[in-house]
Amino acid sequence: MIPGGGQPNMQQLLQQAQKMQQDLANAQEELARTEVDGQAGGGLVKATVTGAGELRALVIDPKAVDPEDTETLADLIVAAVQAANENAQALQQQKLGPLAQGLGGGIPGLPF
Repeated sequence: MIPGGGQPNMQQLLQQAQKMQQDLANAQEELARTEVDGQAGGGLVKATVTGAGELRALVIDPKAVDPEDTETLADLIVAAVQAANENAQALQQQKLGPLAQGLGGGIPGLPF
C-alpha cells in the first residue's frame, strides 16, 4: 500500500532512477578500465581484455611457435582470448548484476 492516497512520489522515483543510471555508468567505466587475463596451453599464450571485452594484449611464448604447425598456435590464441572474455563476463556479472537486479530484472543489451 502506498501512503498518501496511492500515488507514488514521482520526484523520488526520478531521483532513484537517476542514481541507478549514474551507478550503472560508473560501473561501466570501471569495467572499461579493469583488465582481466586468460591463458591457454599451460600459459604459452596469454590474452588480456578489459572488463568490457576489449582485447588489450596478447603474449605468445616462443615455445608455442612452430612454423610447421600454425593451426595449434591459432587454437591456443583463440582459447586464451575466449578464457579472458569469460573472465570479463564474470566481472561484468559481479559489477553490473546487482545494478540490473535493482532495476527489476535484466537490462536490454547486457548478457544477464
